[in-house]
Amino acid sequence: MNDDHAAGAMRFIFEAGVLKRAARTGWWFAGVKEPESIADHSFRTALIGMVLAAMEGADPARVSMLCVLHDTQETRITDIPHIARRYLTAAPNATVTADQVAACPPAVADLINAAVAEYEAGETPEAIVARDADKLECLVQAVEYRHQGIGDVQRWIDSSRAALKTAGAHRLAEAALSGEPLGWLTPPPV
Repeated sequence: MNDDHAAGAMRFIFEAGVLKRAARTGWWFAGVKEPESIADHSFRTALIGMVLAAMEGADPARVSMLCVLHDTQETRITDIPHIARRYLTAAPNATVTADQVAACPPAVADLINAAVAEYEAGETPEAIVARDADKLECLVQAVEYRHQGIGDVQRWIDSSRAALKTAGAHRLAEAALSGEPLGWLTPPPV
């Protein structure tokens, strides 16, 4: 790897850091004043993806990578709320990603471009699980916001649930809906 490629890889890393400061915008409609960041969402999506992959027999490492990369394009096109998608047409995620990684070492660009293309196609077991993880994370976040007193989150729960494909995702959704977000603070009975 030459210095230009290292600089290109670091440009992508710096750009991804913007996701730590960029809010998930759809929650503003539900009255959440300070919603989680896109990076917060992507982190837990990757964690859910790893768990769900193990439940579904998919590759947890591959699923986690797809989850980490699934919203990196939002540094350039932002988190466009679903209502806005009626009126706006954004560049395809694969196109945005190709621009983001163009200066990276070829092996890095190829890896990231292939992962985003796989996620967007949604056909491999890993992509199906990663997409379910994205929807599950939204559902879990809605459950947490509801427990914090945000009342108008049912539409996010319903739409996320309706999009789930795998049996494991449906089981996790049921557990989220019947669970307590802070239940983990109480040790289970011995």
